Amino acid sequence: MPALLLTLLKFIFVAFVYLFVWQVARAVGSHVGTGEITRRSKPGNQVVIIKSETQAGQNIAVRDAVVLGRSAEADIVLEDPYASEFHMRLVRQDGGIVLHDLGSTNGTYVNGRRVGSPITLSQGDAIQVGKTIMEVR
Repeated sequence: MPALLLTLLKFIFVAFVYLFVWQVARAVGSHVGTGEITRRSKPGNQVVIIKSETQAGQNIAVRDAVVLGRSAEADIVLEDPYASEFHMRLVRQDGGIVLHDLGSTNGTYVNGRRVGSPITLSQGDAIQVGKTIMEVR
């Protein structure tokens, strides 16, 4: 009986090792995919809300830094219940726009990928905050 128990424990240990390695490989793969992509087009200088219940068509010119969120104190108020009070910051830098997620609860997505660190945007990039979708132009 003890030999059977030891064999079972060995199999469980090996399964946990494989699970750990698999999780590490997934984490590394997701981080590798979020870096700068060489296909990047020219930088954009404004963001347009293209899908929103109340704000579609609104242009956001990024000249310095702009904070977007649900709060009345944000530079641009997003009328989206899934947006955080201060959801993200767009910063004009080196002729382009850099997006910073400000620790939002539901996250910020660029081209379908959740933003974990600042990312430089290019023309045509889609930004999603809750149900609001914006495009860099």
